[in-house]
Amino acid sequence: MEPYQYILIILASLIVIFFLISFVSYKITFYSKPRKKDYLEHIEFPPGKAFEPYYKSMSMWIKELRSIPYEKVEIRSYDNLKLSGKLYLNDPNGPIDILFHGYRGVAERDFCGGAKESFKLNHNILLIDQRGCGESDGNTITFGIKERYDCISWINYVINRFGNDCVIYLVGISMGSTTVLMATELGLPENVKSITADCGFSSPKGIILHTIKQMHLPSFMYFFVKMGGLIFGRFNIDESSTIKALKNCTTPILVVHGKNDSIVPCYMSDEIYNAIPSKKELLQIENCDHAMSFLVDYKAYSDKQNRFRNE
Repeated sequence: MEPYQYILIILASLIVIFFLISFVSYKITFYSKPRKKDYLEHIEFPPGKAFEPYYKSMSMWIKELRSIPYEKVEIRSYDNLKLSGKLYLNDPNGPIDILFHGYRGVAERDFCGGAKESFKLNHNILLIDQRGCGESDGNTITFGIKERYDCISWINYVINRFGNDCVIYLVGISMGSTTVLMATELGLPENVKSITADCGFSSPKGIILHTIKQMHLPSFMYFFVKMGGLIFGRFNIDESSTIKALKNCTTPILVVHGKNDSIVPCYMSDEIYNAIPSKKELLQIENCDHAMSFLVDYKAYSDKQNRFRNE
């Protein structure tokens, strides 16, 4: 065999390895497998001892939420995906809370408590399924890169339906928090009076690198994650970040985070808070893991949010 043939074999092998690792990285990080039609009948609660004491309350709240009439609504995303949501109307002239769930989350589960608080205030609720989740189309989750445009689409839907004077509050949890914060760089209408950002990450790159470290993998694996997103998901994970998006934000933002968050480190809420140029407040809950602030200290959460919105 000629030397150049060895070189070609080596190069071909490296290319195959590159695409294979990139594909596996995409599947692990960004891919969302098709949902079964009965996915809501088998909602899985987050694992771990921290959540176990709240399973009973969450089950009860989900049951209550399912007993309330709603209207199924659908819109088209900028890239022609069908996006689904549930609209709960309490008062057609009242404020509308648009709720964005977390990474590979289920809207009913992630907001079973938050919806309860909105109902208590007689707000209308738009509980949306993010792309690649629930009944929405798509098989790629982009950590807010594409979802931020979906956020704008949902806001426009609400304004078109309820009028130019309608009042909107955005609420996001985990990746949903990052979604709504990153949407601010696209220009939010004045209808959006405030944002509640619960346990969001300060950048897609930052949370992926943090997770890679938690998995005891070398940091260069981020290169393959990014390439997997570019090649198989058709998006650039480095296109934006929460911190960058907030640079010219004028919308008031309440940042919430559990101090013992084992998934999105609490210091990221400090980074987000420090990057906000508009009116802002920070609530960090003691002895609280990821996405548990409402469960652990309902009173502190609801009191702070209501006060912040009404100031």
